[in-house]
Amino acid sequence: MSTLASASDRFATTRWSVVRSCAEANGSKNRAARQALGELCQIYWRPIFAYICLRGYGPEDAEDLTQDFFAAILEGSLLERADPGRGRFRSLLLRALSNFLNDATDRRRSRKRGGDIKFISWDDWVAESPSQMSIPEQALQWWSPEQLFDLRWAATVVERALRRLQEECKGKGRARLYETLSPYLATERCDVSYGKLSGLLGITEAGVKRQLHNLRRRYRWLIWAEVAETVEDPREVKNEIRYLCATLTAQPA
Repeated sequence: MSTLASASDRFATTRWSVVRSCAEANGSKNRAARQALGELCQIYWRPIFAYICLRGYGPEDAEDLTQDFFAAILEGSLLERADPGRGRFRSLLLRALSNFLNDATDRRRSRKRGGDIKFISWDDWVAESPSQMSIPEQALQWWSPEQLFDLRWAATVVERALRRLQEECKGKGRARLYETLSPYLATERCDVSYGKLSGLLGITEAGVKRQLHNLRRRYRWLIWAEVAETVEDPREVKNEIRYLCATLTAQPA
């Protein structure tokens, strides 16, 4: 079975369906909706937080609003207003976030929403998904909140794929292989010193090339799988990956 066909079969349980479940909950506080909200918070809080900061809020207010935003999704109609029936998950959350921040009532009710919804602490969020990405100062000064949101989103996708690849390698007793070769996953072949890597790993150059090829292939698949969970149609995955790659390589004005 092709990768595309396999992806199509599993779309019923992707994060897109999680978004729909939150929207269709329509204010109810059932267990499934709480679990969906927790997953959203854990995975996508960094782009949300970055966007809010660039909209002019200080770090403490941005922390509160980030958590408040997800509570508002569960309790209200933000996702319905953002139209979860079409578009990509990334675009959906950005539209919902913009609606949320533009609503003066939502802003005044920061810290008061959520009722009996319990979030993990902010420190736990940071510890759960540490980011290795630093935002260039020029980006913070010149990029729009929307551009920074997409940059953080792209970084989240890449970092989650890398963590999954690292965990897989560790599980197979190949932690050293990952640590040695992971810096070259996105490097052009001409920039890789196979002789040096051969000496570090104690294998032939042909072995290095084979192992790096396998890691790159698995890494690409993990990125594909991550993005596949954020679009409505598996045929959109390639375009979304292309857009996120362009975002990561874009230079601040």
